[in-house]
Amino acid sequence: MGEQPGAAAAAPAAAAPAPASAWSPFRHRLFAAMWGAQFVSNVGSWMQTVAAQWLMLTLTSSAAYVALVQTAAGLPVVLFAVLAGTIGDLVDRRRFLLLTQSLMLVAAVALGALAIAGLVTPWVLLALVFAVGTGQALTSPTWQTLQPELVGPAERPQAISLGAVNQNLARAVGPAIGGVILAATNAGTVFLVNAFTFLAVLGVLAAWHSTSRAPDTLPREHVGEAIRAGGRYIAASPALRVILIRAALFIFFASALWALLPLTARSVLHLGSGGYGLLLGSVGIGAVGGAGLLPRLRARLSADVMLTAGSIGMAAVTLVLALAQVAAVDAVALVVGGACWILALSTLNSVYQLSLPRWIKARGMSYYLVVFQGGGAIGSAVMGITAGYAGLRVTLAIAAAGLALGPLAALAWRFQAIPPEELLPAGDWPAPHLAAGTEPAEGTGSAGTGSAGTGSAGTGSAGTGSVSAEPAGPVLVTVDYVARAGQAGELMAALEETRFSRRRTGAISWRAWQDASDENRILEQFVVASWAEHLRQHERVTKRDQDRLDKVRALADPDQPVTVTHWLAPHP
Repeated sequence: MGEQPGAAAAAPAAAAPAPASAWSPFRHRLFAAMWGAQFVSNVGSWMQTVAAQWLMLTLTSSAAYVALVQTAAGLPVVLFAVLAGTIGDLVDRRRFLLLTQSLMLVAAVALGALAIAGLVTPWVLLALVFAVGTGQALTSPTWQTLQPELVGPAERPQAISLGAVNQNLARAVGPAIGGVILAATNAGTVFLVNAFTFLAVLGVLAAWHSTSRAPDTLPREHVGEAIRAGGRYIAASPALRVILIRAALFIFFASALWALLPLTARSVLHLGSGGYGLLLGSVGIGAVGGAGLLPRLRARLSADVMLTAGSIGMAAVTLVLALAQVAAVDAVALVVGGACWILALSTLNSVYQLSLPRWIKARGMSYYLVVFQGGGAIGSAVMGITAGYAGLRVTLAIAAAGLALGPLAALAWRFQAIPPEELLPAGDWPAPHLAAGTEPAEGTGSAGTGSAGTGSAGTGSAGTGSVSAEPAGPVLVTVDYVARAGQAGELMAALEETRFSRRRTGAISWRAWQDASDENRILEQFVVASWAEHLRQHERVTKRDQDRLDKVRALADPDQPVTVTHWLAPHP
């Protein structure tokens, strides 16, 4: 299925008690089947990684070219993940995953056939690795959000964690198998074996009957609209932005370890392909051991502390690789590195994924993948080029310093815990109605008259004036409040806190105004791109959003009803 950046749990200490076992999701048959198929495919992916990096070393001794193998594998995520995540939120996930896995199978077969034919040059190798990475980019957002949904809510942090266990257990097995096959045959054979492993995922997906989506009361979003909605949500979520910033800081420097490890194995430790595979196996062993400790660590440590420990541990391991020239010492260090790697990745991935409401799961995850894989691709390229000029030791020392200093970001950007129940839908909101004689644009809703509630219960019309054309353009929503005596400042402050909620659910602009002649009268206004998007905005409101809106309403004068008005742009 392609390498996943790992995922696991790092809920804060105040969260619900962790299950007794980190492996409890395996009680669910479908989860176990998908996890097993993913493991087979991930083993093949690591075999391909070993073969591709080693093949590149036989084609050129350039550190930059070797590091660019990882860049070529990660760059497609930057280019295609957002589109892939958006599609995953809109279409049947089973069919979509069948298509993407088939594309990866074809690309892997092409890579193996050309390698056996001796037609691979450094740039051809990079192009074909990029092609396989494209399939991974299309698959990852949907796959990573699908597996946790196969278990109960209490086990979802464990299910996310087992995604990282899967990848890193494959890291322990795949490189060693790949090294043995590579030594006995050639890189092309390894690539073809990897292609065969995609059949395991295709088989499970073919047998899986996905639960049908709930029937949509609104027409399905267009892809472009859905991409913009996802971008607005991430931009208007301070909690998610913090996670993305800290993920970028971590992976930029951590990527040096994996990008330069093959060069370290060959040039410094003088190991062959089998020895390099065993070094990667050490990483996997440490990661599996670390995964078993995650539930207990999660119950005792905050996400900030867990990421700090993982980052500093990775810094120490990278420094050991920069200074030590003994294979056994480096292998032991990499066991520790594997545990620290899964600790950091599990923290970032779970905090992020558990902060997303259901309607934006795959789209939201795609932005994390863009930052994670893009940061790794850029970091690999930068560190590879730096190694070419300054040498391996200096470059690894720079990476170690970056990893050691990275946790200082917590001083400015701390993780924010969002209880999962706060991300549940707020419930049925009263749908806004159109005035009599005003017809909606095709497929956007039904016409009618009546009052509309938009965040605070109130009264108001869904249009004024002589609007008679179809409301195909933007919608301006105004909410008129009258504050309780002496509480205008508190109402304005509470209203200011709702601006992110409005933007996350669909508003493209937001503003609050205070009457110059009556300080207690406050007007909120926001613009939504279309009538259909405004109807979706009602469906996207979470309990967390509703709580903030209720606080605003509590500060309003109960004798002065909150008035909501929807303004439509008239057609010429």
